Amino acid sequence: MSSTRNFSWKSASRTDVGNVRQVNEDSCLDAPGRGLWIVADGRGGHSAGDVASQMLVSKLGGIASHEKLSAFVDDVEDRILEVNQRLYDMSCQEPDAKVMGTTIAALLAFRQHIVCMWVGDSRVYRLREGELLRQMTTDHSEVEEMIAEGKLDEASALDHPSANVVTRAVGGLEHVYVDLEVDELEDKDRFLICSDGLFKDLSEEEIEELLGQGSCVNACDGLLDTALSRECADNVTVIVVEFNEIGQEA
Repeated sequence: MSSTRNFSWKSASRTDVGNVRQVNEDSCLDAPGRGLWIVADGRGGHSAGDVASQMLVSKLGGIASHEKLSAFVDDVEDRILEVNQRLYDMSCQEPDAKVMGTTIAALLAFRQHIVCMWVGDSRVYRLREGELLRQMTTDHSEVEEMIAEGKLDEASALDHPSANVVTRAVGGLEHVYVDLEVDELEDKDRFLICSDGLFKDLSEEEIEELLGQGSCVNACDGLLDTALSRECADNVTVIVVEFNEIGQEA
């Protein structure tokens, strides 16, 4: 078992409606004081998607500090499941059974560990010194299932007719399963949490380059501004978090 190491962290976030849409259905939480960062991408259209993502972020924004990582993770999961049930019930009460759903990509920090938790196709990436950019999450989407089954290659995924179809969302069904990934931090690790509006317009090579540039604010601005310089037909949300091991700062 590794000895306890302590890290400090800093973050920056931005969200934008993009170049085409009239309403921003994305919501985010940038709470470094609690070691919690969240991106939620609402689904279901105006008055549904934005309500869903805001409800989820508001609920998770009430989380206090925890003394154990397991309690932190359980609290986040319990709140996601509570919002899922509330959104599902609201959808069932609609005359036209309109789905009110949202994706979530969450990053939790606790001492020398981080936990990624997600539902849907919002993503968490890790940039580590000496390594290539790593996608920490796996999209819950039709194209991802086709890639896993060997029916589609990654290069064709974004242009596929089903590229926007998620197979799992908070509020989409009565019961939802939250995936998670635990990772041990290294000095100068940098993480990106984003909605699909970012990686629709930027390649992984571009994300890797921009994520590593300057401060968290510089990287956040570079990523979002580059997306806005493209088609940017979707809402786009970006959070950049950098971790530094205490005692290892230059």
